[in-house]
Amino acid sequence: MSGRHELTFKRFDAVGAHQQREVVSQIHRDAYAERIATGEAFASDEAFMTRFDAYTQREGFDLVMAYDGDEPVGQAWGWPLTSGTRWWDGLEAEPEPGFTVEDGTRTFAFSEIMVRRVWTGQGIAHALHDDLLANRQEQRATLLVRPDNTAAYTSYTRWGWRPVARLRPGWPDAPKMDVMLLDLTR
Repeated sequence: MSGRHELTFKRFDAVGAHQQREVVSQIHRDAYAERIATGEAFASDEAFMTRFDAYTQREGFDLVMAYDGDEPVGQAWGWPLTSGTRWWDGLEAEPEPGFTVEDGTRTFAFSEIMVRRVWTGQGIAHALHDDLLANRQEQRATLLVRPDNTAAYTSYTRWGWRPVARLRPGWPDAPKMDVMLLDLTR
């Protein structure tokens, strides 16, 4: 990253993340400008921030932000799935018996990762991914990805994720997503 500062990472719990709400929105609006411009309701910043506000209510919410100097350039977040989670609602079929059984220690929901457009292609997403998942105590992580998002799909696969099912989240206007898993016990 010639001509740029050294990247730094800052971690926030749910309270701290909520205090970063405007920065979260700024990164989202930049990273997803093209999708937002399509007018798709699920992609709007308003819908995204509604989901963010709900996510920050989850026990164990964990946000990592990347900065180039003082400039926020990317973010990733998630939380452990607890019993009674609605994460698996909308699953087309369980890949194996007991797949959706959660207790707060089995699965980390890797909910979002994004990098502002001018900083893409520099390994920042992978660094955010690794930082967020470093030292997790859960056995596995899960994420949802649009099947047509080939760039993300390719990266996730390269980082060790594997597709296991399909799911339509319970959010209004949510598209059907592929469920991917990553073994965290290695």
